[in-house]
Amino acid sequence: MNESMDVIKQSLQNSPILWKGDYPYFIHPLTDGVPRIESKVLKSVIDVVYEMVNWKNIDIILGIEAMGLPICSPLALKAEKPLVVCRKRSYGMDSEVKISQETGYSKGELFLNDISPNERVLIVDDVLSTGGTMRAVFDGVIRAGATTSHMITLVEKGEGMKNLQNDYPDIKIESIIKLEMDGDNIILL
Repeated sequence: MNESMDVIKQSLQNSPILWKGDYPYFIHPLTDGVPRIESKVLKSVIDVVYEMVNWKNIDIILGIEAMGLPICSPLALKAEKPLVVCRKRSYGMDSEVKISQETGYSKGELFLNDISPNERVLIVDDVLSTGGTMRAVFDGVIRAGATTSHMITLVEKGEGMKNLQNDYPDIKIESIIKLEMDGDNIILL
């Protein structure tokens, strides 16, 4: 796992930085879809996430559109677990759960479909900053009658992770990498 973590860390440290006003923004293939996702980086992330999970306690993987999907699809294959997608549009299915999400930079609606009562859910996403999206998704899983057993994000930034861990002590909430931006520098913690 150390080799996989080294690959992930190196890929993050090599990420281009763009400035959005006064905000430095790192661009990474698994958080933004650009530049291209190298197979070695994707395999390393899948290997690390796979080892973090007690698969006996998971019935289904939930990936959040859009960038949770490149991580969740190969993970579902490796774990031999079904995958559902938290979508940004409604399909109007009978069991659909509509959730409102708000982050530090956006507001919107998300939609959960095909999560059955009593299922134990692993949620995998790309970046957790404020935790606003994840709070909404946790609520949606509860409203579907299921339980979030574990949540893993590739990158943790800010205080959102700590706040979620305090507010949801029954859910195992983790990240692969914690980082901070210091101007044009990515600081891995």
